Amino acid sequence: MGKIRRYLTRLLCLSAVCIGTASADPFAQVTLTEWDVPWKPTRPRDPWPLNEQTIWFVGQADDYAATFDPGSETFKRYDLEKGTGPHTVIANERGAWYAGNRNRHIGLIDPDTGDIEKIEMPGDGYGDVHTMAFTSEGDIWFTLQAANQIGFLDVNEREVTLFDVPTRSARPYGLVVDADDRPWATLFGTHKLATVTTEGRVEEIELPRESARPRRLGIGADGVVWYVDYAKGYLGRYHPKTGEIEEWRTPAGEQAYPYAMGMDHRNRPWFVETGPRPNRFVGFDPETETFSEPAEIGSGGITVRHMAFDRDKRAFWFGTDANTLGRAVIE
Repeated sequence: MGKIRRYLTRLLCLSAVCIGTASADPFAQVTLTEWDVPWKPTRPRDPWPLNEQTIWFVGQADDYAATFDPGSETFKRYDLEKGTGPHTVIANERGAWYAGNRNRHIGLIDPDTGDIEKIEMPGDGYGDVHTMAFTSEGDIWFTLQAANQIGFLDVNEREVTLFDVPTRSARPYGLVVDADDRPWATLFGTHKLATVTTEGRVEEIELPRESARPRRLGIGADGVVWYVDYAKGYLGRYHPKTGEIEEWRTPAGEQAYPYAMGMDHRNRPWFVETGPRPNRFVGFDPETETFSEPAEIGSGGITVRHMAFDRDKRAFWFGTDANTLGRAVIE
C-alpha cells in the first residue's frame, strides 16, 4: 500500500448545456488511413503507439496481442491464453501491459521473448480489467466494469489495490490520468464521472442530465476533463477546480453514439460518432465552440471503441470492428 498512499497524498486539490454546430469549413484537415488486420474477424482494438515502428493492439475476439509497423506494414502476433478476452493494451520500456478482461488479470508481455507474466486481481469478484492508463512513474490505474471498481497497480511491487464505486452497477469504463497522477473515469451505467480522492475514496461527479451515459473521456493540458455522452450524443467539459459543466450536441445529435475519444496537440477533443454508417471522425474547437466537418472512415468502422494520440506524429490510432487499424493525422 506504500506507493498508492503516496499517490493519494500527492493529489491536489452550475451546469450549462450549449448547442454546438458543425463548422462550414474544417478547422483542421484530417487524413485517414486504414490497414486490414490479417486475422479475421478478431475485433482489433485499442492501438497504442509506442514508437514509429511499433503500434501495439489487441484482438479481443481471438485472444491475442500484436504489433504493427506502419513503415513496413507488417504485423506480429502474440497469442494469449484462450478465454483472456483482452480489452486494451498500453506499452512502455518494460513491455506491453494488456487487460485480461475475462480471466481476471493484467498481463505483461516481453516483446523479445513472448513470455507473459500475469498479475492476478485480488479477491473473488469479477476482476474484469477494462481500460488502463499509466502514471508518470509507470504505475497503472484501471477500471473494472462489472466489478464496479477502480484499480491501481504498483508495477514494482506487483501490488493491486481496488477501490469500490459507491453507486451500484455504475460500470466504470473509460479512464485517463491527469498531470497529478489522479485517475478520472466515466461511470457508463450512470450519468456520472468519478475520481479517487486523497483519502482513497471514489468520488462521483453528477452530470446535468440524468439520461447521459458517459463512455470515454480525455484530459486537457489545463486539467479540464472532456467526455462523450454515448446515449444522447453530447460532448461535455468538466472543470475540476470550479465544478462547472458545459455540454454541446454533436453533429449527428441523438443518433451520434460518440464512443472513442482523445485530445490532440492543440488541446482539442476528438471523437468518433459510431451511430452514422460509416462512422465519422469529429473534432471540436473550444475557442470557437465549433465542430469540424465530420470525416468518414473508409472501411465504415462499424464501431470504433478507443483511440490513442501520438503527439510526435500528430495522429490518433484506432481499431475498428471492420477488422482494420486506423490512423487519423491531424494537420
